[in-house]
Formats: sequence, C-alpha cells, structure tokens
Amino acid sequence: MSDRVRALWTGQNRHPGDRARLFRAVGDAVEAAHVLCPGSFVDVSPSFVLPSVTYVDLDDRAARFFAQRESVAAIVAEHRDSPGDPEIHFLHGDYAGHLDLPRGGFDLLVSLYAGLVSEHCTEYLKPGGTLLANPSHGDVAMASLDDRYVLSGVVVHRGGASRVRTTGLEQYLVPKASTPLTRDDVRERGRGVAYTRSAFAYLFTHR
Repeated sequence: MSDRVRALWTGQNRHPGDRARLFRAVGDAVEAAHVLCPGSFVDVSPSFVLPSVTYVDLDDRAARFFAQRESVAAIVAEHRDSPGDPEIHFLHGDYAGHLDLPRGGFDLLVSLYAGLVSEHCTEYLKPGGTLLANPSHGDVAMASLDDRYVLSGVVVHRGGASRVRTTGLEQYLVPKASTPLTRDDVRERGRGVAYTRSAFAYLFTHR
C-alpha cells in the first residue's frame, strides 16, 4: 500500500470500527445493492459491507486516492467480513452539479458530513430507496422538510454496537426551537438542527 493512500485513510479513519458497524446495521435493515456516496472524500467504509458503491468527491486528493486501486482494495479487504469482492467506482466531480449516473439507479444514498446531499442527489435514488444521513451539516433537517422523504428509522449506538430502530420514530425530528424551520433556514445555517431527542444517523425512505 502506498504511503500516500495509507496516510489519507489513517486521517479519515479516526474512530476505527465505527463506520463499519454503522454500515453493517444499515445493510441488515435495508436493501442496499447499489450505493451512492457523494462527498465521500476517502471514506471507503461502505465497501467493508455493501456490494457496489459509487463514491463522488471534488477533492483532488480523493481522486488520487481512488486511482490507487490496489491500495484501496487492500484497505477494503483488510476490514471486509462479507463474502466476495465489492465493486468500487469513483467519480471526480461536484455532486451539486450533473453526475453521469442513472436516475433512480441506487438503493441507498449516503449523506455523512457532506453537506446537503439530499437536495442535489435524490434524483439518483430509486423510489422506495433509502437516504442515510447524519445531522451535522443540516441534511437530516432538509430531508425532514422534503415531501419526497419519510423517516423510516434511526441509527443508535449502544454498548459498542450500532442498530437501526424503526419504532417510536415520532419522538425524533422534534426541534427544540419553537420557531418553524424552513428549507431556506437550513441552507443559510449550514449546520444541524437541535432536536429534543437525537440519533447518530437517520434513515428516510424515498417516496
């Protein structure tokens, strides 16, 4: 493995095992044969579990990372406990622009620390597919205001494990602030919204 690839991955993988546990839980809960990860940088943890993942990032370092196919495959093989070799694809570009990808071609759209992915990439998610988002940059709030999505699960961490909860969902996505939230508010804030009850990540079904 090249030193550059190792350094980039080590910098990304600051909490070893966390992302693998997340994607195992999600993979057990939803159909995720084809996965789209916009704003991925060099996070290849979805490929530790899922069979076919397309990563998208504008950063030149990400492009150089994914160009080292053997090194990337070695990282995945080191952590993967699922049978078979996963398909790994990379697009070097801005997910907010046009992507040369099939409309409705993906089962799972991933939005982790990557901005408002749902606003730009829902067209690539099939009806009935799933958006996985965390609240850091406001995409959970954006999805909660989007009529195309309905909350279908939350990811919770407990005892060193991740699991998807699908009951009691009415307790989530209740803002602490009493002022009604709008999509323009979310865009302007560029960060997450404080909720009365929070989860690590949220699953939304694309209607």
